[in-house]
Amino acid sequence: MRYVLASGSPRRRELLVRVIPEFDIIPAVSEESPESCEPSEIVKELSFQKASEIFYKVLTDSGDGLVVIGADTVVSYNHEVLGKPQDEPDAARMIGMLSGREHDVYSGVTCFYSHNGEVRNFSFTECTRVHVAKMTQEEIKEYARSGEPLDKAGAYGIQGLFSRYITGIEGDYYNVVGLPVAALYRELKNHSLI
Repeated sequence: MRYVLASGSPRRRELLVRVIPEFDIIPAVSEESPESCEPSEIVKELSFQKASEIFYKVLTDSGDGLVVIGADTVVSYNHEVLGKPQDEPDAARMIGMLSGREHDVYSGVTCFYSHNGEVRNFSFTECTRVHVAKMTQEEIKEYARSGEPLDKAGAYGIQGLFSRYITGIEGDYYNVVGLPVAALYRELKNHSLI
């Protein structure tokens, strides 16, 4: 099997190694455009778009035995989807929304693969609830200034400096980091892809 991760995220790369030891990385580049407003559907649509784009780019070179994995993660609070912040003030705004409250993190994963000349795919979503301690305005500004939130959905990384503000989670920790490792392993195994 040739495995390809359709993402340039260093966090997803680190996590996928726990499921598949060797894979190529070819980040999707097309514009993301979900039709749904529901977080669980948004991440599923975006992961599908990423996996599909890279699968059809690589398919001619690989044929059977190709597995492309696309993933997307969003943070949802009070029915608002929080993607990556545009800048430091936007990061501070998002962190302020999450301070002292709980929110949900959704990841969608899609795998495209070829089997006996037939193209197949499957998608799934994972949701984890995250509890954040009440933060002072200074703590919010300090974290926003750290630079850590700028490339992360919801403006924080649970595995970094922000971990000091996490009071609990319900569900898969790795889902919050960006890839639901256990669910992906289970799905790949169910489809006889590992």
